[in-house]
Amino acid sequence: MILKKIAFILFFLNTFFVSSGYSQKYNAIDSIILKYPNFGSPEKLAQRIQKDFTSEYDRARAIYSWMAIKLNYDLETYLNPPKQKTYRFKTKAEWDKKKQLLDAKTIQKTFKSKEAVCEGFALLYGYLATLNGLKCQKVTGDSKTLLNDIGRKRLGSNHAWNTVQIEGKWILVDVTWGNGFYDEKRKVIVKKFKSIYFDMNPEYFYAKHFPDNAMYKNNTGNKETFLNGPLFYNGFFKAESQVVFPFSGVIQANDGDKMTFKFKNISRLEDLYCLNKKEERIEIESPKEENGILEFQITYDKRMGRYITFYLFEEGFAAFKIVPK
Repeated sequence: MILKKIAFILFFLNTFFVSSGYSQKYNAIDSIILKYPNFGSPEKLAQRIQKDFTSEYDRARAIYSWMAIKLNYDLETYLNPPKQKTYRFKTKAEWDKKKQLLDAKTIQKTFKSKEAVCEGFALLYGYLATLNGLKCQKVTGDSKTLLNDIGRKRLGSNHAWNTVQIEGKWILVDVTWGNGFYDEKRKVIVKKFKSIYFDMNPEYFYAKHFPDNAMYKNNTGNKETFLNGPLFYNGFFKAESQVVFPFSGVIQANDGDKMTFKFKNISRLEDLYCLNKKEERIEIESPKEENGILEFQITYDKRMGRYITFYLFEEGFAAFKIVPK
């Protein structure tokens, strides 16, 4: 039943949200991990990590880096998910035991094949963290990754990630998204290591993730607020920006209406531009900057399409959905 609950269908990762923690260079921990040989078991890998790294933070990062670098995303399962099995149990204890067996099987399969979807990534990360003496939990929930996710009504659970405790503080980890991205146009997985999804700022992390379990929902707002928000890309997080206005990612506008935008930490208009559905630049009108907030307007033309996407320094920044009044 729990396998029913999790539909492994959104691997996310469109092409504008793919740079590695603001830099494509590996850090010192990653450089050590890159030299690791193949290990016969998760336990042997965990022992090596314990030997090479002493702090909880470094071990948690080493596990993340090893998985993001060494594993591959299972494209076949993503595109053709198997039919979900159902199980019947008389007691919760019976189900807990069965679930442990299923999870253990997934962990071993993921480690051996070096391939999985998000469930396998999250389970293996949790197991390796536990072997390294870390408290770690798998979290399931909704992910927001595509333009048509803005304002969508379809609810559900489509992704899995982790939260791990480091020196008393819980940090957020999405090793699946650190592994690469799915190129929708070419229907291929592009491996591209990204460190940004390890210990990400919760404010930004929860702009893309919404947990199923209320105990993890220290993100602001409810599910509707989450879905109605803008779609953010790497450039937004890189600039440590904020959307001051509009308050929603769904904007009501008719032909000829002026739409006002206010972005914090974007002071140079020449660094920011936006495109319509034909990838043509849209004119930015009446720009002004005050106290680190850039304010401007765009005149809506229905030929622009349903979405407006902003770019900063040639990187995806944020996208909004336009609906008629």
